[in-house]
Amino acid sequence: MLRFAPSPTGYLHIGNIRVALLNYLFAKKNNLDFFLRIDDTDKERSKDEFSISIMEDLNWLGINYTNVIKQSDRIKKYKDIFNFLRNRNYIYPCFESADELSTKRKILLKQGKPPIYDRSSLYLTKEEVNIKIKSGIKPHWRLKLDEEPIEWNDMIHGKITFNNLSVSDPVVFRSDEMPLFTITSVVDDSEMNVSHILRGDDHITNTAAQIKLFKLLEAKIPNFGHFPLVKSKSGKGLSKRTDSYSVKEFKKKKIFSIVILNFLNKIGSSQSIEEIHGLDSLIELFDLNKFSKNSVFFDPSDIERLNSKYIKRINIEYLDNNYSTGISKKFWEIIRSNVDTVDEAIEWDSLIKEEFNIINRIIVEKNLKKVIKESVPTEIKDNFWDLWTSEILKKFNIKPKKLYVTLRLILTGKKFGPSMNDLLTLMKKDEIIRRVEFNCEEEN
Repeated sequence: MLRFAPSPTGYLHIGNIRVALLNYLFAKKNNLDFFLRIDDTDKERSKDEFSISIMEDLNWLGINYTNVIKQSDRIKKYKDIFNFLRNRNYIYPCFESADELSTKRKILLKQGKPPIYDRSSLYLTKEEVNIKIKSGIKPHWRLKLDEEPIEWNDMIHGKITFNNLSVSDPVVFRSDEMPLFTITSVVDDSEMNVSHILRGDDHITNTAAQIKLFKLLEAKIPNFGHFPLVKSKSGKGLSKRTDSYSVKEFKKKKIFSIVILNFLNKIGSSQSIEEIHGLDSLIELFDLNKFSKNSVFFDPSDIERLNSKYIKRINIEYLDNNYSTGISKKFWEIIRSNVDTVDEAIEWDSLIKEEFNIINRIIVEKNLKKVIKESVPTEIKDNFWDLWTSEILKKFNIKPKKLYVTLRLILTGKKFGPSMNDLLTLMKKDEIIRRVEFNCEEEN
């Protein structure tokens, strides 16, 4: 059993999607179930609109899950666990404010020491604790770690060991007794029989504490694997709250979901990103041993470039299944090898279908406009452009390349594009003549 457990505090970004995908592919490759868990215990920042968006994004990507669990529906379970841990003295109350803790961390860092909590609240007597509580101070609660080394064989990094309390006692319940990720994740994973947890390596310290919690709850410890984080080109981490390369942005740019899946499955591994495989093939080829332990740097232009390559090989039916464009099959066959984006194809389609007028008309040599109009073939055929330009060149002294560019600008406003022989078969003769008449004028 595997899961993807996002918090609904923003839109899924490319790093989140990669974690979801790698869990999904591992589950499918090993015939394991895969479910979605919405970690929404943070009432201040969690929003329903983000939960809905997460599910819509996963469905669009083709990452299917068997069930959806919301942590906000499991608050009673967490309260029971709180009482269990408190009654056995596995957790202890702490009274430092956020500012006090920040000051302590800064002092330790200045001294060149790791910013580990000093456990000052642990050494308070029962009487001192009661006095603070009666004075109105509500404690937060930390898990009391012991001296026993914490280690596991990570599926990506190999053996990882924490010795001699090299991590702080983690806060597991807030001052309002609301549970934090460290405890809720363990409670849910143990109850749902999660067997493997694949996530970013920013969670390695969390994993150390959570392994301790699994033991305290007498639950089976899952297998852990920590992938290097996906970072932007500048080396900064990605964030849901800053909309870092979210799915909705890729949808807006009409990037195909299979391109995103291929890219995210292959970056940070020994696989080439250039070939686009179907989802079944991605599952079959999935192998954790191919992934590097080094950081992964994400450049959105790579996805746009791969999408451009992919566009040139798809048919109109596949295009329409993903993005409704209104483009005809004939037009798509003509245009697809000459465009880099779906929006560019839509722009060309509109340019051909609708009236096209240039604000700043193309200036041509004296008498050339007249010759262009007189030389228009009587019938639009596949070689319309060749016949037309050949006739013009017979009647007017102009270099062929200059004529081709000038005429293309008059008709499309662009210096480059699809074959004009092909493109003009999609236009009516009257519109071709109208464009010549309206979009150019002879020099005085």
